[in-house]
Amino acid sequence: MTEKLTHFDERGAARMVDVGAKEETHRVAVAGGSIRMLPATLELVRAGTAKKGDVLGVARIAGIQAAKRTSELIPLCHPIALTDLLVTVTPDRVASGLRIRAEAATIGPTGVEMEALTAASVAALTVYDMVKGVERGVEIRSVRLTSKTGGKSGDWHRPSDDQGVGDRDRPRPRPGERVAGRIRKK
Repeated sequence: MTEKLTHFDERGAARMVDVGAKEETHRVAVAGGSIRMLPATLELVRAGTAKKGDVLGVARIAGIQAAKRTSELIPLCHPIALTDLLVTVTPDRVASGLRIRAEAATIGPTGVEMEALTAASVAALTVYDMVKGVERGVEIRSVRLTSKTGGKSGDWHRPSDDQGVGDRDRPRPRPGERVAGRIRKK
């Protein structure tokens, strides 16, 4: 591997990368993950009858709040202005769990991958917190980046055979549908 890690100076000390000279571009990142639980726990979540309340709604809001605070949680992340953030938490009866998807957007000199990953991670942790009184064996799985667009490095998409539960079986947006930061045109 010839590339270097960017968060270290010439002496090996950790540092925040200088993005001051980078071009501002529209950037979008999508992350996803899954949570496995017993079918009975999933039914409590779906019905909205979990002891702590609306698990799906609270997890979605927690993910949004977390993405906005990413630079406070991850030491070398830049504080960025999000232009849009969509977090969905969807029941999946077949997998006996939930699928989480977070899509973050900005216009700026650095990407939003960490914001999307933070949103998905905290949404999953919130689900665990809200159902642990019923089931401690809930398992958070496969929180990962599924795609990113914009910036000097261009677009990246996880290969389709490795999409993970966060994006599995999710149809691609059609023209005119809303995706983070824009209306899809083609």
